[in-house]
Amino acid sequence: MSTYGSKRTVVGAHYGLRDWLAQRATAVLMALFTIVLLVQVLFTAEPLGYELWAGIFDRQWMKFLTFTLILSLAYHAWVGVRDIWMDYVKSVGLRLALHVFTLVWLLGCAGWAIQVIWRL
Repeated sequence: MSTYGSKRTVVGAHYGLRDWLAQRATAVLMALFTIVLLVQVLFTAEPLGYELWAGIFDRQWMKFLTFTLILSLAYHAWVGVRDIWMDYVKSVGLRLALHVFTLVWLLGCAGWAIQVIWRL
């Protein structure tokens, strides 16, 4: 029997690496979208206005990228806020209520954003 070292008890939901990777992946997607959008806005001769924005988001590939961005943003926010609730809210009932509220809010915001983009 060994008398050195300590026996570590691993507890928790084991979200660590998966969530860390998800946060980085969604952040990269959002950064790439921002670059694509900036390039389109900066390298156009049109004045900045509704017509320019509607023209950018009128293309099907841009709608797809925007849809991907909205989902990435919602998931990115979910992981971050969920971790905050898990780390700092000790009451299980309150934490569950906050999780449900956060999910409903993020799904509502994502749905609304998708509707706005598809109306253009």
